[in-house]
Amino acid sequence: MAETYQAFHRRSIEQPEAFWAEQAELIDWHKPFEQVLRFDNPPFRDWFVGGETNLCHNAVDRHLKDRADQNALIFVSTETDTEKTYTFAELHREVNRFAACLQDLGVGKGDRVLIYMPMIPEAIFAMLATVRLGAIHSVVFGGFAAHSLATRVDDAQPKVMVTADGGMRGGKIIPYKHLVDDALAQSEHPPASVLIVNRGLDPEMAIVAGRDVDYASLRERHLDANVPCEWVESNHPSYILYTSGTTGKPKGVQRDTGGYAVALAASMKHIYCGNPGEAYFSTSDIGWVVGHSYIVYGPLIGGMATVVYEGLPIRPDPGIWWQIVEKYKVTVMFSAPTAVRVLKKQDPAWLKKYDISTLRYLFLAGEPLDEPTAQWISDALNVPIIDNYWQTETGWPMLTAMPGVENTPVKFGSPSFPAYGYNLKLLDEVSGEEVGPGEKGVVAVLPPLPPGCLSTVWGQDDRFVNTYFKGFKDKLVYSSFDWGLKDEDGYYFILGRTDDVINVAGHRLGTREIEEAVNTHNSIAECAVVGVADQLKGQVPMAFAVVKDPAQLADETLRASLAKEVIATVSKELGAIANPSQVHFVTQLPKTRSGKVLRRSIQAIAEGRDPGDLTTLDDPSGLEQVKQAVTGQS
Repeated sequence: MAETYQAFHRRSIEQPEAFWAEQAELIDWHKPFEQVLRFDNPPFRDWFVGGETNLCHNAVDRHLKDRADQNALIFVSTETDTEKTYTFAELHREVNRFAACLQDLGVGKGDRVLIYMPMIPEAIFAMLATVRLGAIHSVVFGGFAAHSLATRVDDAQPKVMVTADGGMRGGKIIPYKHLVDDALAQSEHPPASVLIVNRGLDPEMAIVAGRDVDYASLRERHLDANVPCEWVESNHPSYILYTSGTTGKPKGVQRDTGGYAVALAASMKHIYCGNPGEAYFSTSDIGWVVGHSYIVYGPLIGGMATVVYEGLPIRPDPGIWWQIVEKYKVTVMFSAPTAVRVLKKQDPAWLKKYDISTLRYLFLAGEPLDEPTAQWISDALNVPIIDNYWQTETGWPMLTAMPGVENTPVKFGSPSFPAYGYNLKLLDEVSGEEVGPGEKGVVAVLPPLPPGCLSTVWGQDDRFVNTYFKGFKDKLVYSSFDWGLKDEDGYYFILGRTDDVINVAGHRLGTREIEEAVNTHNSIAECAVVGVADQLKGQVPMAFAVVKDPAQLADETLRASLAKEVIATVSKELGAIANPSQVHFVTQLPKTRSGKVLRRSIQAIAEGRDPGDLTTLDDPSGLEQVKQAVTGQS
């Protein structure tokens, strides 16, 4: 009889060594490990001690025997109208060529390679080539401003940087190279070489003699390259990924090699149910953790073809994603709630235009998935919608349904249950004691963290301990900095950041709950709720809402009437304590380029403060609208 989720999870917590030794069989080891878990210096832990492996081997080389001619990478750009597929054999050749180029520029084991690239195949070649050499990549989201790039360069101190002349977004060319030049001029530890993929997008691109190297020319010299994989010990770092929104020195999440490969291989089997030979489509970007885990490494380790998409979900039309699903027979898809809310504003006919019968699951993560959005996309696609909750730090889901283990019913609004390996608890923020069903607590994990989670903060072990494990007095526990609650049936709900909790007259309210309530109003497409300082109540919630039909805002009377309706909806859902003090209507919310709403900046503007770091802002007009709404100019 198949194992239930509960038994599977219990086994992973009570017998971690036996459980993870079993999962470790899903990848190739060059040298077997001597010890599954070493945990003699908490919270630090080492997985698969003494085992030698290589991420690139597991993602590419090991598939050559059985599926050399199968698609491995499917590149679709609606920005440049390009489509190109690479088989595992072709991907292997390109990665070898790229690895030879990096070797030529002096990259070896332990060196860092900083990758600042658009969503093009060469970006994935660069990542795979780096880990092939036993080097460590740090991908910075293409489009980060020069100063942000410089701080990451100085922290990682890369030997080589890989970039392109430019990217494209919404039909507009975004030059990269001048940002790179500016960043390296500001940097104290600039790399010796910058390897440039010239896409012919920026004819004005300046070349720095002696530093800049043309990738196409160098590749020509290495067409027949055969670069063997560098076998590294399981705990050797594979990459550094900087978390956004940090102040001061950036926080580089450091990932290991063996633990990460095992965690991803297991997730493809138990969570995503992707099979070798199928196609996986994640709509993220390689600059974010989802892109690392589920555009590059996870699907390839699982022997799947991965879709790399450069473009927007509504260009050339809102059917583009489903067209890709039909054409490449995608079986598993991964996206973000924000993207779904964008589609929600489009003509629903686009969702019915293509044959998406191959699609088995749509997974969503990156921010809380509200129930109305989940219900809408579920009805529209008629496939299971599974919400994941995880972080850059964890590298793979912490809370999720696991249809590969047991097909448990999904509750919309909930990312279901703790994933295997996570001894997850909801703790009272003051006492550190576990809270009961229906009570709010901080989402925390008792160490050791499972394979795949961060090993430390790059170059800052103290910061790793102090940031993540010192939130509770007398307890060494990993804090997610998120509020959650568990219902009577054991389903978890994420209520927002511990620092996004509003304290209204002594009552603690998660912004997420109020947003959920506002979103249930038929006229609202999406909203952001922030806590704003109030002399009487300490804080009051303020809502910024996007309406589905702008005609509803044609005059002041209609706006006022709609605002009253929205407040009445919140009152009905949560009680008067949660009523927004004001409801402002805008046509778009300020978001990062990865689609996250800039709540901190909205809050700052609402309180008359500086909106802070805006390096990741996608479209300034959203922020401008918030300013106008607050100052009464709209």
